[in-house]
Amino acid sequence: MIDRIVANPKILGGKPIIRGTRLSVEFILDLLASGISEKEILEDYPHATREDIQACLHYAANACRNEILIELDPAAA
Repeated sequence: MIDRIVANPKILGGKPIIRGTRLSVEFILDLLASGISEKEILEDYPHATREDIQACLHYAANACRNEILIELDPAAA
């Protein structure tokens, strides 16, 4: 699941994003924290999936444990 999250220095300054999008993990977490439902996010961003949102939450949980492993997007090389 975490393989859905990548970083590319050329996209959003290298922030972790959902693979194939410009949606940052931070943005998705901010939406959830502000009370926006998963359903609303999926309606507003139809290219995102439930699995993408779960990957963002998984990423955040790993960040809290200081266990971040993120793949550098090969397209950035």
